[in-house]
Amino acid sequence: MTLGHPGDPAEHSAVRRPVARLLTLLLLALGPTVAALAPVVPITAAQAATTSVAAARAGQDGSTATVRGYVVGQPTSSSTVVTSGFPNDYALALADSPGVTDTSQMLYVQVPGSFRDAWGLQSNPSLMGERIDVTGTKEAYFSRPGLKSGSEFAFADGSGGPEPDPDPDPGAGGGTTEYDTTYWAPAIGKSGAALESSLHTIISSGVTRLSYSQVWVALRDTDEDPANSSHVIELYSGDSISKTANGGGVDQWNREHVWAKSHGGFGTATGPGTDIHHLRPTDVTVNSARGNLDFDEGGTQSSEAPGNYADSDSWEPRDAVKGDVARMIFYMSVRYEGGDGFADLEVNDQVGNGSAPHIGRLSVLLEWNAEDPPSAFEMRRNDVIFDDYQGNRNPFIDHPEWADALWG
Repeated sequence: MTLGHPGDPAEHSAVRRPVARLLTLLLLALGPTVAALAPVVPITAAQAATTSVAAARAGQDGSTATVRGYVVGQPTSSSTVVTSGFPNDYALALADSPGVTDTSQMLYVQVPGSFRDAWGLQSNPSLMGERIDVTGTKEAYFSRPGLKSGSEFAFADGSGGPEPDPDPDPGAGGGTTEYDTTYWAPAIGKSGAALESSLHTIISSGVTRLSYSQVWVALRDTDEDPANSSHVIELYSGDSISKTANGGGVDQWNREHVWAKSHGGFGTATGPGTDIHHLRPTDVTVNSARGNLDFDEGGTQSSEAPGNYADSDSWEPRDAVKGDVARMIFYMSVRYEGGDGFADLEVNDQVGNGSAPHIGRLSVLLEWNAEDPPSAFEMRRNDVIFDDYQGNRNPFIDHPEWADALWG
């Protein structure tokens, strides 16, 4: 019989087989004892009791739940979820299966400021396709089934990922822009009254003021339809209309003052009356229907612009521009503080403000700001106004989180 050399595979195999059988018998005999001696790994609350995306969508009752799902994109409106080119870190879309593209099978998840660096898709695009657990409140986000006020984010395999900042700086959190080291530098790191004062100074300095007739020309550029360079997009209807179809006739577009000009009595005077940060192309009839109403939710749907609603004292714009409206109002409240011959404009939490220099409802506008983050259209508009017309920026487009830092 040939035993082979010490390094011969045949010898090793002959020795291993009986040893392996012996080890197997020992493990079977000692199984219960080994299990008892094994260390106990704690199970987190998220691992112990999770809810599916489908169940969370069906149970939008304001209760707290831990939802497990796959990251399938970032909501940018009630009907749009992007899977690349993420504009910011403010939201996630979860689904029960990876690769889902139907928004009716998704749960929209708000990402609070303290979690954005670790769990936002702009900062962490590799999260796409990952299965995660999120603990939050089951309530609508982007006017769709959602999960808000998240208190815990973790990978479904039990790893928690980076720890969130327990005390985020409200003056600088929520991401950075290319202007943070230049234009916004005096405001970075501030909060409250100091932040508001700094922002007012920045956006009021070196500003070019347009005449009301120049506004026509500017809006053809700032609100150009990205799919048709000869058209503009109307704010409330979302319709694309010829740039030259402007005026006062039915089915033409005119200049909508989002901060109604009667709220402070500034009319169309050069200054707040011609500030294109809050002037937008709007269908003439729809502009008349909105009038000088404050902003809030509810009412009767507009027949001219479905998705918009009105009652006796408020106007609710369509979902895709709710955040746009909020950020324009916030801009006006910070930009005009009574020191340049115009009224001190202030956003408040009321409706029916009439001719007072106030517009509300602040609490709803803050919700809209969170639910509808700045779109590519809105960010381009901010750039064009800064580069080609007024020379100032809307701070709440570059840093939406500053709204909560001032009024949240």
